[in-house]
Amino acid sequence: MNYLKLKHFILYFAVSVSIIFPEKNFAQQTVELNLESAVDIALNNSYQVRQLQLGIERTRKWLEAQRADLKSRLYLNLTAPDIKQISDYKWNSTIERDVLVRQNTRRWQANLALRQPVVLFGYPTNGYLSLNNQMYRYTQIGDAETDESNITYYNRYFLKFEQPFFQPNRLKNDLEDASLDLEYRELQYLQDLVQIIHRVSDDYYDLFRMGYRSQIFRHSLDNLEELSEIANQLSEQDTSRNIEAIQVQVELANMQERMSQNQSDYRIQASRLKQRLRLDESDSLAIAPEINLQKISVNEEAAVDYGYSLRPRLRLQEINKRRNEIDLDNTTGWNAFRVNLEMTYGLEKQDPDYANLWQDQDNSYSMGLNAYVPLVDWGQRKARIEAQEIGIEISELHIEESETLIKSEIRNSIANLEEYQDRAMNMRENMRMAMEISTISLDQYADGRISLQDILQTISRQRETELNFLDAYLGYRRSLIRLMGNTYYDFENGRPLVKMFDEQLN
Repeated sequence: MNYLKLKHFILYFAVSVSIIFPEKNFAQQTVELNLESAVDIALNNSYQVRQLQLGIERTRKWLEAQRADLKSRLYLNLTAPDIKQISDYKWNSTIERDVLVRQNTRRWQANLALRQPVVLFGYPTNGYLSLNNQMYRYTQIGDAETDESNITYYNRYFLKFEQPFFQPNRLKNDLEDASLDLEYRELQYLQDLVQIIHRVSDDYYDLFRMGYRSQIFRHSLDNLEELSEIANQLSEQDTSRNIEAIQVQVELANMQERMSQNQSDYRIQASRLKQRLRLDESDSLAIAPEINLQKISVNEEAAVDYGYSLRPRLRLQEINKRRNEIDLDNTTGWNAFRVNLEMTYGLEKQDPDYANLWQDQDNSYSMGLNAYVPLVDWGQRKARIEAQEIGIEISELHIEESETLIKSEIRNSIANLEEYQDRAMNMRENMRMAMEISTISLDQYADGRISLQDILQTISRQRETELNFLDAYLGYRRSLIRLMGNTYYDFENGRPLVKMFDEQLN
């Protein structure tokens, strides 16, 4: 008796406190979730997505810098001044021996150049054409006795052409490598987005399962509560049936416990999903576990084509193969025969008077052809080339293996989708019939035509049927996600995934 009084006092005190000090609502906001909104929140809040976007932006800047290398470049080199007051040995041809010569010079020089890579029909030739101006003032200071200085001015305008032969076109290769790097980054970004969708969908459907299980348990709870009312009425009419009312109360308590446990699991899973979505822990998630089950027919041949063309896996390996081919091209130029041609033509003038530099200028030209001929390297260059060729063969094997795996994965995904789809549709009809049977059985129990065990078994059967339908439906939804990840095509909405990520990619 004292225990009951204490219990009532605690309950009264708790109610009084709740009235005087109402509970503060710490939830900042209620977030209504479906799969699409969960994915959008994850993509917008993800650190990983932001890092990937910055990586793509950095790669675009590198490509922009590489493309700028094909444009004209204007630069000025200054030597201001070059002062020398040193002694050094010089060969004197008159006395035919080295003599110690003391130099005391001042030199001011400027070289202005406009340099342009030679591009023919959009193809870099690896050569350069430049327009140059070289000007300097050179002073030789005399010794202390004579104190004479010799000043010379020099000016030259000339056109210069440089062209290497029998060498890898590094300008073209570097540009192509930068373009491939950008495409590689974008494809990796697309892959990572799909992986995020997979992780978010797994967490979302785990929460969906618990939310839908609450509905299933609520159905059972409603049936048991109705059954309890009937059993209580029957026990009032016939006291020998009190045991039935007690049995129903036990079943009702067990079902309430299952619902409480499911709600606890729901809270834990919601907290995990909020961490995944980077939402505030005080936010509350509202999920309406609605069933969206529709017949989806997938053409296997078209799905495999999507897997080959839309999925980044093959293209990434093709890019790796092309990079190996570029490395092979660059390797062939290592320690190989090469020729460099350099030609200049212009006007020049040297005069002690600066004002005369632009009068009576002389023609000036030059041509140089330099060749490098390797003789013996003990097979080093050949071994390097063979190593690069093996790398290309490995890339080709990876591509062939990926094609086989992609086809196998898509076939399995289609088979799983069809299986779960058929099961879900059949179970949906079974679930409807199970609900009708439960309603009829409650009336039959009230009329005394079936026993308590029969009606309890019917309610349990309805619950199990609903749970089986839930498993089949979630298998159907996850099979769709898996097929989408294998083909990068959304068969439910009939669109490639690239269109879904246009905003993120651009």
